[in-house]
Amino acid sequence: MQPRDANANVFFVGLMGAGKTTVGRAVARRLDRPFFDSDHEIEARTGARISTIFELEGEAGFRDREAQTIAELSGRDNIVLATGGGAVLRPENREVLKSRGLVVYLRANPHDLWLRTRRDKNRPLLQTDDPKGRLEALYEVRDPLYRECADFVIETGRPSVNGLVNMVLMQLEMAGVARHPAS
Repeated sequence: MQPRDANANVFFVGLMGAGKTTVGRAVARRLDRPFFDSDHEIEARTGARISTIFELEGEAGFRDREAQTIAELSGRDNIVLATGGGAVLRPENREVLKSRGLVVYLRANPHDLWLRTRRDKNRPLLQTDDPKGRLEALYEVRDPLYRECADFVIETGRPSVNGLVNMVLMQLEMAGVARHPAS
């Protein structure tokens, strides 16, 4: 990993339910940086839920909006951004993330992700007869893409949110990014 500017952007990638928004928001708070979630930004800009956008425009239409949002947000300085789980499917998104900041992959196994997301009706890709099987299939496709653009991988298994935040902050410091104020 190349040393980075101490104010480099921090981008979170990983499957739905991995904790990108929760951990990202906490990291941003500890670093005193603005936090963005690409899915929430898309919803705010369109006035529609992600599930509605999928319904009306299909996954391709949503991915177009996602790419535009990531390109715009990643052009800002000193931010923390949680991306949508499928953002890495487009090569241009992976390149933008790699070139404009440090990428943290929050990795969780499909079973844990299923336990975290099984009651969430706002996840269009899981509205299927076999959501656990769907998560396993998504993991098989996306895990190599997350790893391709990640500067480091954080295993989300058992640690608390605070434990994960501390692991991320330690990795960021070792990379020369985000020397955070003493807590």
